[in-house]
Parts: sequence; C-alpha cells; structure tokens
Amino acid sequence: MQRFSVLLLVAACGSSHSPTTSPEPSSKLTGVYTEDIDRTADPCTDFTEFANGAWHKANPIPASMPRWSRRWQAGENSKERLKDILTEVTAKTDWKPRSVEQLIGDFYAACTDEARIDSLGAKPLAPMLAEIDAIKDKAGVAAMIAKLHHQNINAPFGFASASDLHKPVDVVASVYASGLGLPDRDYYVKPEPRFAEARDKYQAYVAKILELAGRDPKGAKTVFEFETRLAKASLDNVALRDPSATDHKMTVVELQTLTPSFDWTAYLKNARIPATPLNVGEPEFMKEVERELATTSIADWRTYLAWQYTSAMANELAKPFVDARFEFYGRELAGTEEQKPRWKRCVEQTDTVLGEALGQKYVEKYFPPAAKARMTELVHNILSAMKDTIDRLDWMSPATKKKALEKLATFNPKIGYPDKWKDYSSIPITRGDYFADLVAARTWNVDDDRGLIGKPLDRGRWGLTPPTSDAYYNPSLNEIVFPAGILQPPAFRMDAVDAINYGAIGVVIGHEISHGFDDQGAKFDAQGRLESWWTQADLDAFTTRGQCVADQFDNYFIEPNVHHNGKLVLGESIGDSGGANLAYRAFHKALAAHPSGDLDGFTPDQQFFIAWGQFRSDAIRIEQQRLMIQGDPHPIAKFRVVGPLSNMAEFAQAFSCKAGSEMVRAKPCQVW
Repeated sequence: MQRFSVLLLVAACGSSHSPTTSPEPSSKLTGVYTEDIDRTADPCTDFTEFANGAWHKANPIPASMPRWSRRWQAGENSKERLKDILTEVTAKTDWKPRSVEQLIGDFYAACTDEARIDSLGAKPLAPMLAEIDAIKDKAGVAAMIAKLHHQNINAPFGFASASDLHKPVDVVASVYASGLGLPDRDYYVKPEPRFAEARDKYQAYVAKILELAGRDPKGAKTVFEFETRLAKASLDNVALRDPSATDHKMTVVELQTLTPSFDWTAYLKNARIPATPLNVGEPEFMKEVERELATTSIADWRTYLAWQYTSAMANELAKPFVDARFEFYGRELAGTEEQKPRWKRCVEQTDTVLGEALGQKYVEKYFPPAAKARMTELVHNILSAMKDTIDRLDWMSPATKKKALEKLATFNPKIGYPDKWKDYSSIPITRGDYFADLVAARTWNVDDDRGLIGKPLDRGRWGLTPPTSDAYYNPSLNEIVFPAGILQPPAFRMDAVDAINYGAIGVVIGHEISHGFDDQGAKFDAQGRLESWWTQADLDAFTTRGQCVADQFDNYFIEPNVHHNGKLVLGESIGDSGGANLAYRAFHKALAAHPSGDLDGFTPDQQFFIAWGQFRSDAIRIEQQRLMIQGDPHPIAKFRVVGPLSNMAEFAQAFSCKAGSEMVRAKPCQVW
C-alpha cells in the first residue's frame, strides 16, 4: 500500500466569529429517522443500538461493502448520481474536444468497455515490463523509479509537493516512505497470528499477479523479503502522527549524500523540478533505500519494480487481474464478499483522476446556493462556539488563550467546491484505449502537483474532489474543508430542524475545527507553522487531558485481545469529543434565539444526540475492523458515538442515564 505523509496544499484567510441565527423554524421541518430507532434498546447502555438498531436489522451490509449505514448508503447513492451524469455525457460523441464533457465522457466510456479490456489481457503491461527487464545497473533502477513516480506509483519511496512545515507559504518537495504492498510495517514484523496469516496470503497474491503477468511466481519470495527490509526501516503508525518525526528539511546536496546511489540531479531535471530544499520524512527509510541500491542485485530490483507496477495497475487490466487483487485486498483483508459493479468502479476512477471536471457537473446539478449558504451559517456559529469555549477554559492561561484565539481567527472554511476549477484540457483522453487514458490522466495529475514546487502557495487548491463524502482540516493552512458530497442526508438536510443539522454535520464541523487543537494540530500556530505556542504549564495540562482520552480508547475492544491503540486514534477522538461539545453549544445558542419543542416524542437535546448516532453509527465487518484497529487513526464507528457522548453530562441528562450506566463514564474526559 502506498504511504503518504504529505500535507494538503490549500490556504487560510481571516474569518469573523460573531454568531448568526437560523431562519424561523417551520412546522414542516423534519426530525430524526424514527424508523431507524430500536426502542427495545436502552440508550444508556448502547446508544448506537438505540439510535440505529432497527435500520441495521433491516439493512444488512451489502456484499460489495466492508461497512454500511445511512451515511455510507448516501455515499453510494451519490455514485448513482455521478453515473447518471456520466451516462448522459457519454451518450453524445460530438462534444468539443478537450471539453469537460468530452474528457469525463470518453474516460468513463473507455473504462466501462469491459469486453475490450478483457480481450487485451496483460498486453498493456508489456512496454513498461520490457523496460524493467532491460535494466542493467543502478542508473537504470533510478530511471525506472522516476518513471513509476510519473505514473503515481510510489515505490520504493514517494515524491510530491508539500507546504514547508516552518514556512507554509513556500511549497517544497516531500520525499516519504512508501513501496509496501501490505497496509503498514506491522504486517511485516508482528508475530500475532492475524499478521502471520496476512503475510502468507499476501505472498500467494504476489505470486498470482506475477504469474498473470507472465513472470516467475517464485519472485514473490524476493518481493516479500525486499519489502520486509523496507518495512523494518519505516516508522509505525503512531510515530507517524507526530509531525516532528517527519520534519527533516534538507538540501539536494544533503539528500544526495544520504543516498549516493540515486542521482537526484537527474531525477529533478527529468521531472522539471527546481533544486530547492526538500523535506525528507523518514531519513532512516531512505538509508535503507540506499542500502538496497548498493547491495541488492539488479535481478531482484527488476522483480520488485515489475511487481509494484503490475500490482498498481491490476485493477485497470483484464478480469483475472482485477479478481486477484480483490481476493486479497477486498475479501481477505477487508472481508468484502464481492466486487462493486464495473460501472461504479469506473465512476470512482473518473472522480479520482478527473475529479474537478466531474465535480463541476455534480455541483451544477446537486448543490444549490441555498445549501452553501446554510452550511456557511453552521460553520460560522460553531467557530463562534469554539471562541466561547477557549474564553471560558479554566486550565489555560491568558497567554496561551491569546495565541489560541489568534489561530482560531485565521481559520478558513471552504464549502462545496473550489472557486477556480482545474483545467484538464491538455490530457489526451479517447474512448478507444482505457489503459492509455488512465496513464495520461495519472501523469497529468503528477505533473500538476510537481508544478507547485518552488512556487508561491496556491491558496485556492483543494485536497478532496467536490463529490467526495468527507471533510478535512489542513494544519499548515489552518483550513477546514467540506466538499459538496458530504452535504446531503443524513449529514445535512435543508428540511430538518436545527437539532438534526447541528447533531450531524454540526459535529463534523466541530470535529474539523477541533483538529486545529488536537494533539497534532495544536503543534501548528496561527500561520500554520510547526512551532509551539503553548506555555509549558498549559501544554502539560493539555497533554494530561489528551492522555485521559487515549486511556479511554485503549479500553475499547473489537474482539478478545484486540483493542484500539489510544495514541493512534487520539487526534480523531479529541476531534469527535470537541465536535460534539462545540456543536451542542452552538445548537443551544440557536435554540435560545429560535426555541423549538419536542418532535416525534423526543426533546431537542435528544434529537441532537440521536442525529449524531444516526449519522456516525456504521455496521462494520470484523475484517475491516481489524484493519482499522491496526492502521486507521479513526476509531470504529460505534466508539466514535459512545466515546464522546459518554463523557457529556448533557447526554446523560437528556436520556436520564444514571451513574454507573455504560454511557456515563465515572471519570469523564474532556479537552474542548
């Protein structure tokens, strides 16, 4: 799996935080999904079951999905919308060349031409594999690494643009550890049976892919041993959460000294990248790359590079390749029973490589100005709640509060879609050759990213495409970003009472704001610099509060002896807790201005908490849970609900939960 330690390239500007009010509520406004509630469950024992039990009983996880909820259903339904857009533009063949419609239509048409793709078998791989087979020396290895990078295949290391951690207005090159086929380093080195089993099945998968490509399947042993050496030189997932651990700025000369067997001057020249300073995320990993270049046989390098190329392209080839990759990554690792239909995979691929072109059509059709205005209001009000929260903290000194408020004042919310769309018109897309289309699009995206290096920061760029059902916070740019794709039910409803929107998307907004002040974000100042702005006493108090959260999540198990790593999920858990608290406070400000009563038998506070439970509670296959426990900084969905809510006295009061209940922690944890 490719590993990324690159910060998104988007920027921040000033923001006002005085509160605004919601429109007068209407009797036509809707509330919680009452049909989803399991009224036989006790909300004080397992709130996820209470909020969503009936829905999950009626809606089992589909065979093609590793997890399921109204939220995931909405994301899959959005792909139906994107399919409608793509089907419509594909039906017409006389679009203006290089127009948005021609590009996305022809790419999708080529991708869905399964008969042609299957007829080609492994032939699309032949030119690159022939070049790999022709490698004779270290210079040839370095040249092939550069060629793979240009197609966004980051092996054995990755290379991309990133904001300078200490001067975010500068864009530098980032060199980071990558090139592993298993999810992370622990899969290669830990002795537990689940990791050992994954290693065995992974080697069988490598052998299968090599065989399909016409190569010797015995090369699987070479690949696995090579990757194991890389893995042992890699940081683990917890260490990677510390931005200081991957902060190693170097000149090109210094990087060349670190890896003398790799010609960086030639690499940068061929990539048309200026010889500016670089950030080398993991110097010890690059030392291992140097050892491999210096001591590993060229034959083994050819095997490793051929594997990396073939596996990276497997999903774009004939059915046997696609099936083999799914059997390991989909079925074995994630527990998914069957693949998504071809059309859906092609929608996802179009969004991946031509996302802002497809996003333009999505926004035109499905994201009205009223939705953006309402979302802007919610963001504004929850930022105001964060200001109030900082003002009233009793554990933070005035000096640190001043710095925290300065940082909050520079938060830049982005909602829906970019102000300026990317121009993909130079990509040569045709209906006749999907593999060539994909290579052209991936190469364009790499060039687009590389073109940022050494130039002033482009503050208008986004790190997610508009149809994406997700959100993020970027610490270097101090921005919170909410694409149009997440702004739909159950997260966001234009026809809902305030309790629902504050309880669902409102908590998401608060979550992203809280990331600016979690264990990672708190290390970045108002200008997005990796610089401390805390007094030591305040930092100690903050760390103690964070440790309470880490300890809480250390004790959430998915099966015997398998539990969350509290340090791994600390940032997301602080985000969820802060999000719930901030959204609740903002909701009560709105409620004071526009009082509303009970609806569907639930008080406004109960509606707020149920809305969060109904948005966040996923049913997740146990295999996917194991993957998440190991490497995902987000907790399992159940614990993202019960974790923060069990720390809130307001929740206990809303549902009359008594001390000693599962949803009432004896020693609550609270950071924000």
